[in-house]
Amino acid sequence: MNIDDCFQLGFIVKTHGTKGQVVAFFDVDYPEDYEDLESVFLEQKGRLIPFFIDTLEPVQKGRCIIKFEDVKTIEQAEALRNTAIYLPLDELPELEEDQFYFHEVIGYQVVDQQHGPLGTVKEFYDLPQQQLMVMDYLNQEMLVPVMNEILLRADHEARQLHVSFPEGLLEVYTQPASPDEADDRDDDTEEEN
Repeated sequence: MNIDDCFQLGFIVKTHGTKGQVVAFFDVDYPEDYEDLESVFLEQKGRLIPFFIDTLEPVQKGRCIIKFEDVKTIEQAEALRNTAIYLPLDELPELEEDQFYFHEVIGYQVVDQQHGPLGTVKEFYDLPQQQLMVMDYLNQEMLVPVMNEILLRADHEARQLHVSFPEGLLEVYTQPASPDEADDRDDDTEEEN
């Protein structure tokens, strides 16, 4: 299995008990959709290796205890700590027509309701406090908060991501590079008056 044909479901957090169980975190909106998994792919040395699941027991939102078929000792389980868990893209739940997964809109043109076409989607950052979309705007990287009020819908046929940027967001990226430049411009304006 190629990593480009998969999405990251989550990762293994730590071991659990002494018989090879691990605690996994599923970094998805609806972890309960994945409670009946029979197998997953674990990333090891840059390759995806299939691991078959004996048992999967949810313990709290997003966390579960997994017992893999061929992992029988705490030492084998310890070797899996911090390992990324992947599933094939075709196992992603279906979305409504105008919804999207992040990986689907990379390269899409960003179209704002007020300003029209602006740039293209480069990637997404999944930070602990917030998710951000990275957009190429005026030959620079622009960071846009991932919020339902801002990222409205994807038009997959036209390869466009429709957005509604809050007032002032674009101006942040078109202002002078440093505060000193802005002060110099204000001084010039005052002298002319």
